[in-house]
Amino acid sequence: MNIGFISYFVAFAAYFALLILLIFSWRGRQFGTLVILATTCTATWAAVSAISTLPTTPVSPLIIQAVELTKNSAWCLFLFNTVNHHGEDSAALDATKLKASNWKGLFLGGFALAIILLFIVPLLAHHMLLPLSISQDSSLLVWITIAIAGMLLVEQIFRYSEQVDRWAIKYLCLGIAGMFAYDFFLYSEALLFKQVNPNLWTARGFVNSLTAPLIAISIARNPKWELGIHVSRDVVFHSITVVGAGVYLLAMAAAGYFIRYYGGTWGGTVQITFFVGSGVLLVILLFSGNIRAQTRVLLSKHFFSYRYDYREEWLKFTRTLATNENTVPERIIRAIASLVGSEGGILWAKQENNTYTALANWNMPEPDVTNGSSLKSLTHFINTNSWIIDIEEFHENPTLYSGLKLPPWLTAIEGAWLIIPLDFNTELYGFALIRRSETHTSLNWEDRDLLKTAGLQAASHLAQFQTDQALLQTRQFDAFNRLSAYIVHDLKNILAQQSLIVANAEKHKHKPAFVDDVILTIENSVARMTGLMEQMRSGLRGSEITEIDLAQLLNKVINSHSSQLPVPELKVCAQVPRVFADFEQLSTVFSHIIQNAKEASKNTEQVILRLFEHTGQTVIEVEDNGCGMDKEFIQNRLFKPFDTTKGLTGMGIGAFESREYIRTLGGDINVESTPGKGSLFRITLPAPASTH
Repeated sequence: MNIGFISYFVAFAAYFALLILLIFSWRGRQFGTLVILATTCTATWAAVSAISTLPTTPVSPLIIQAVELTKNSAWCLFLFNTVNHHGEDSAALDATKLKASNWKGLFLGGFALAIILLFIVPLLAHHMLLPLSISQDSSLLVWITIAIAGMLLVEQIFRYSEQVDRWAIKYLCLGIAGMFAYDFFLYSEALLFKQVNPNLWTARGFVNSLTAPLIAISIARNPKWELGIHVSRDVVFHSITVVGAGVYLLAMAAAGYFIRYYGGTWGGTVQITFFVGSGVLLVILLFSGNIRAQTRVLLSKHFFSYRYDYREEWLKFTRTLATNENTVPERIIRAIASLVGSEGGILWAKQENNTYTALANWNMPEPDVTNGSSLKSLTHFINTNSWIIDIEEFHENPTLYSGLKLPPWLTAIEGAWLIIPLDFNTELYGFALIRRSETHTSLNWEDRDLLKTAGLQAASHLAQFQTDQALLQTRQFDAFNRLSAYIVHDLKNILAQQSLIVANAEKHKHKPAFVDDVILTIENSVARMTGLMEQMRSGLRGSEITEIDLAQLLNKVINSHSSQLPVPELKVCAQVPRVFADFEQLSTVFSHIIQNAKEASKNTEQVILRLFEHTGQTVIEVEDNGCGMDKEFIQNRLFKPFDTTKGLTGMGIGAFESREYIRTLGGDINVESTPGKGSLFRITLPAPASTH
């Protein structure tokens, strides 16, 4: 029994059945046409291979090689087209779409090279009386290279297909990759042992027949052949690098073979030295940043419809802006410069006086700016036209930039190349000077569009940065102004006490008790003034936290308000815990509330203070039976800063300041009041542990 014939006949039957399935399911689409072509070539190859196993076969080895090359080429053509194709409903970016003409040229070039190595080289070797192993090795290298290329294409198709489409194409990829993987193993072993393993060759038909059902499953799952394949430029770059390195190594191996064959007694030594030198050179080339950049530019120019992979560029641009490694202005420079492979730049930003100053410098010489107003012509031109300025182009043809005058100190900056406007809301927030790139020697419309769009995004980032800086400065001034207002309010209270002393001095100056009270009041005023001066020096208010006996503090505040009626009365309902706070600040809070209660009451009325503990909190109530307040006033005006009912004598920040400080301690102030009946201020403070 001829097992080889059976093996290849089974493969023929499997692919012939697949061909019938494809013909009946074909809907005129290009994918279907290419699959039918590849399946037809595979069935033909299986039939020819089966016939070649017969004892009296009319098939020569050249015919077998020809049909096998046709089969492999048909599958590679299908894979090339699949990589280049986007489904009609695919949302993939056009920027990743490959130029069909370039891939066709690459495919045809590879096909022609295979023909030369498979058919022309053996003839030349025969006529030149070269060793037979040269033609055999060249043929085996062709089949190995084709197998590697096929597996790379399959891997690229599967890895960069949409997740939702993988269930439909995974068996197709598995089947085609299986064919190429088996060929790679078959011919690699033949190259190693200098002959084809007959068992592997015989089993090849059975192995190929197993791939037909896998392809049929993908056909059933994807009858429209709409595969959303996204081609990653990084994968193309790395694939080209791997293939290029492989071709380089094969060429070096061939050269080493000839060196050893014709080198005589020195052949082996020279061959080893040559291999080591070739390996070192390959490593240097692979790790050369300039060569890698040039390769990327070459691929973008000749194998893609657009120079840039906009998705990848925008992700990289956004990541650079979002990082925290440098200041925002420097991140803007880095993000813009990296788009064109530049390694430096300077950012100018607009200031409040409408001048532009350098805000960030990355790997550039410091500009020798002698006159900031010399940028007026440049900024006016950019603001009017929103153009990217190529400094070299400006020097060669100034008429392209009519009305533009560049300051000499700017053009004298070493490496100055491009000026990118940063526009936001029709306003020029700044501009970036980019250092000359080693990979981009000229600009086209695509470079300019990308840089202008990046400039718009960077301008919004710069505007946000400047707004944040202005807001931070405003907050600092706000904190200072608030501190000043509080201090002025305290000074007003001190002044009121001193004025009261002056008003009563003429009448009571001969009374020892009055003199003692005056001395005590002045002593208290001096202490408070000293505290205010310390607050102004430190910029902090209420920072000296101590443990306070509230009953003692309230008694002291009441004593300071006992010179006028009504005299406040303190009722301590139970032993209450101490609290942690700033003594002077907390005294000011209660002094303000008591003073307001007295002003709202008549001399014959009462102001009652209650101190007690409730549900783990310390409560202080200040109650009067004065004029009271309505609900609307309490909600909208009582704690509103600078809103006062006292005319020129009031500032309207006492209640606001009191509540804010109590809240910083973790407490709060609540008010109950009825017009004509009086008010109740309830101050709650947390337990000492949480307060501290």
